[in-house]
Amino acid sequence: MDTSVTIEKIISLAKRRGFVYPSSEIYGGFAAIYDFGPYGVELEKNVKDFWWKYMVQTREDIVGLDSSIFMAPKIWEASGHVGGFSDPLAECKECHARTRVDKMLNEIGVDADEKMPIEEIDKLFKANKAKIKCPECGKNNFSDAKNFNLLVKSNLGNFSGDVNENPSYLRGETCQGIYVNFKSVTDSSRVKIPFGIAQIGKAFRNEITARKFIFRTREFEQMEMQYFTRPDDEMNQYEKLRANRWEYYLALGIKPENLKWHKHDNLVFYAKEAYDIEYQYPWGFDELEGVHARGDYDLTQHSKFSGTDLSYLDTETNTKYMPHIIESSVGVGRTVFALLCEAYTEEKVGDDLRTVLKFPKKMAPVKVAVFPLLKNKPELVAKAKELFDSLKWTYSCEFDDSGNIGKRYRRQDEIGTPYCVTIDFDTLEDNTITVRDRDTMTQERINIDALPEFLQKNFV
Repeated sequence: MDTSVTIEKIISLAKRRGFVYPSSEIYGGFAAIYDFGPYGVELEKNVKDFWWKYMVQTREDIVGLDSSIFMAPKIWEASGHVGGFSDPLAECKECHARTRVDKMLNEIGVDADEKMPIEEIDKLFKANKAKIKCPECGKNNFSDAKNFNLLVKSNLGNFSGDVNENPSYLRGETCQGIYVNFKSVTDSSRVKIPFGIAQIGKAFRNEITARKFIFRTREFEQMEMQYFTRPDDEMNQYEKLRANRWEYYLALGIKPENLKWHKHDNLVFYAKEAYDIEYQYPWGFDELEGVHARGDYDLTQHSKFSGTDLSYLDTETNTKYMPHIIESSVGVGRTVFALLCEAYTEEKVGDDLRTVLKFPKKMAPVKVAVFPLLKNKPELVAKAKELFDSLKWTYSCEFDDSGNIGKRYRRQDEIGTPYCVTIDFDTLEDNTITVRDRDTMTQERINIDALPEFLQKNFV
């Protein structure tokens, strides 16, 4: 019996149990766009809340921001996105499918990076083209590699309707909103360097090859933190950030053997160093988060293009300098995907195969499910509703009276609910309830008045 975690199993469970749906499905779907269902939004919220607490709430040196999706088009010129935010593309001359060249090269063991000059990637592509087949039709007849810009154009504010005439853009990343608000944050708050600005928000990229479920999509949400440092302190703060981000994933509940560092060999010209934290997805290790040392490029560019001096006056040393930046950037969707993979478990129970999502309890979409033993007994339903109402303001709870108890347990197992509480006839006599543990399936009889303390102790 194969109980390994596959992408097909994750996709099936995610759809069946209301975590992730293909977008616009009744219209045939919309490529590389997904909708998060009732349990998916709860898991998403838990991910974002945990990240915010870890990154902002518990840090005195980091503040939050929510910048707009649309910004002045000149910002994307200053950042280099209009001229250089590209992936290497090749088109199959047989079926006209477009594919990322660097990914095709990597799949046959040739080390290629999207940050390489397009001439270098095309040279590698031509040298290895005989080994590469089109992922759609299997043929071997490609165009040369060329750059394809990933920015998504819009006609916002342009009443001609032509997106190519004075276009605005949906942001390709969230960090530019942080950079252009750097001066506003320092002017309006008491932050002093070193300090960080954190943000959670949507970004959009016209990805060439968007596959692997929610790992790579054209609309996604980022959790980013940009940390501003003195020039001579950048790499010291960078190593601290790397250590902090590794600890974060362990605190999130990811097993250390499923994580590893990957150092970038091909850096953009302004970067000092770049690492990815990779997670072992069903197809192997792949990028979960980027941690980068960016130098002073970003604020320098925006100072130049906007005409506003973004240098920082350090009142402690009475010196003025352009801050250097280190960043942490991770996708909400990739984190949700990693948690689904980490939690997915198949195990034999008697003659049956049980599928259960063993989320860390703090990340589970539903924390407690409350059952009346029988739905056709009003007194049991009323007592169960009373308990549910007393818990719902503290925990994400679910009231479930559909089907027999066994089916309800299996349903809650598949959405990862840590505890199921059953109200039965003994409850009406002695005020005791049955609490069932998701992971061990053991059942414990406790007094209903002891339940809040029990849950508080187990959700620490």
